[in-house]
Amino acid sequence: MADHTLVSSDLIWEICRCNNAYLVKRSSGGGSQFSKDPMNLTNKHSRKYDGFVNTKAVGIQPAEKGGITLITKKKKHQNRPSANKLAVTWPSSKPGHKIYKGIVDYTAKHNYRADLRQEAVARASAIRQAAREKKDKPGKKARGAKAKAIAEKES
Repeated sequence: MADHTLVSSDLIWEICRCNNAYLVKRSSGGGSQFSKDPMNLTNKHSRKYDGFVNTKAVGIQPAEKGGITLITKKKKHQNRPSANKLAVTWPSSKPGHKIYKGIVDYTAKHNYRADLRQEAVARASAIRQAAREKKDKPGKKARGAKAKAIAEKES
């Protein structure tokens, strides 16, 4: 059996670009089109970012307990969706800069698309930021002599 697919990714995009399971169309906002594809780093519906079309794609997902999972699509098993994905996970205890360097190094070492590296790091950074616990805002301080006097009477 040959190692390549019988259909080019350009033809797949032309067939699926108007209707597919990952496409989200919104009439508000000027008719914006977004993608729910897990291998799409920016969630924009475009040929460049859609992972189901490209032979080599990169996806970043949150892992359990605040970690980051890098999902890559292998070129070898294109016709077997369950066998063509590889996942690498970094725990939340690992510092952010080491996770970002790991993402860049992994994608560069395995010859993944260089144009997606910056988007992959940005997505990982956004996921880490969202997973952080928010601090409580301190109460407002009384300003001025009258406000301080009223605050002392109330307490």
